[in-house]
This record gives sequence, structure tokens and C-alpha cells, in this order.
Amino acid sequence: MKSSYLRWGFSLSAQHIFLCLLVVLLLMIGVVPTAFSHGVAEGDALFIEQATGVQLIPYIYLGAKHMVTGYDHLLFLVAVIFFLYRMKEVSIYVTLFAVGHSITLLYGVLSETHVNPYIVDAIIGLSVVYKALDNLGAFRTWFGFQPNTKAAVLIFGFFHGFGLATKLQDFTLSEEGLIANILAFNVGVELGQILALGAILIVINFWRKTQSFSRQAFAANVILMFSGFTLVGYQLTGYLTIS
Repeated sequence: MKSSYLRWGFSLSAQHIFLCLLVVLLLMIGVVPTAFSHGVAEGDALFIEQATGVQLIPYIYLGAKHMVTGYDHLLFLVAVIFFLYRMKEVSIYVTLFAVGHSITLLYGVLSETHVNPYIVDAIIGLSVVYKALDNLGAFRTWFGFQPNTKAAVLIFGFFHGFGLATKLQDFTLSEEGLIANILAFNVGVELGQILALGAILIVINFWRKTQSFSRQAFAANVILMFSGFTLVGYQLTGYLTIS
């Protein structure tokens, strides 16, 4: 795949980096409100705690809901497809992401492998930063090489899956029907991803047809980068003050 961002000639100045570091500093001293956290709704949490036996439809719903409301996952998805113009390319990258987070979601819950939720969510924030920088052509400009984007999407997908797993591991899951329910939850996550992807593609394809896209694409990826740093800062604040 030829890197589409090269057509825009993007480069990051020292001012951009300074502003990003300033945002992280502000976040680290606790400026970010708890509204930035992304967890499980109170009603959904109550259901998970009380549910017993096979509950396929509810868990599919919960998985889909978690994905379409998971702004951290959606930000990464937007960044991944931002400069993908062919559906074949979109399908490849989204499939790699889905495979990655499916493996670690299922593995994390079923094997009871626990990771620190703040650390893994901080890495998820970094995944958004990475892809925004990739879209801006920063790696080629700074280091003279282009990382393997497919491998990066798959690897970050693993961390996104662990992030999903940590949300479920906050609860006492019934052993009765556990495997079926977690598989149903994963199916829901994929359905939610498809729904979100469809909406994102409609919006971004319409945007690409406007004359302003070439001017606004740089700013959009800078915003994505700042959003990723915001997620990182919030999670590191939680890790240092709560964990």
C-alpha cells in the first residue's frame, strides 16, 4: 500500500511536540476529570454480576455497546482507516485489529490473566498517538523509515483486547456458561465494530469529497494525536494515584 499521507507533505514541528508534552504534564497533575474514564455502565455491571447460565443475546448486546461507546477503540479505528481509500485495504487492517483484540479478550478472561488496567489503557492511548503520527508522516521525517503498519495494528489490537478483558475482569463472572457468554461478548464487539466502521466510512468518504479535506486532514490527525495523549495522561494519573 502506498502511504497516502505522503501526498500532503506533513511534518511535525517542535511546537507541536511541546504542546503535546504540555498536555501530558497537565494531565499528570490531575487536571483531567474522571469523565474521561471508559468503563461499564451501572445497569450493565449489575447484570454481569447477577447473570448465570448461558446469556448469548445479552452478552452480544453488551459487547456491541462497549465497542460503539468505546471512544479509545473508535479513535484508533478512525486513525487506522483515515487514509485508506480502498475497501480491500480497510478490510485487511480492520481484520488484523479484530483478530488481535479477539485473541487477547478471550485469552485474558478465560485464562484469568490479569494485567494492570491503567497500563494497558495507557498503551491503547499510545496506539492512537502512534497511528496519528504515522498518518502525519512523522516516522519517515524523524527517523527516515516507515514502520510496518499492518504489524503495528495487529500488535496494538492485542492491547485493545486486554483492555476489553480488564473491563469484564472487574466483575465476578459466573462459571456456568462462561465460555459461551465470553464468545458472545466477542461477537458483539465485532458487530459493534462493523456498525461503528460503517458510520465512520460514510462520514469520512463524504468529507474526502469536499475541497477542505486536504487542508483539514493535518489538523484532524493532530487532534487525534492530542486525544491519544489525553488518554495516556489520564491513565497514568490513575496508575500513580489510585493503582
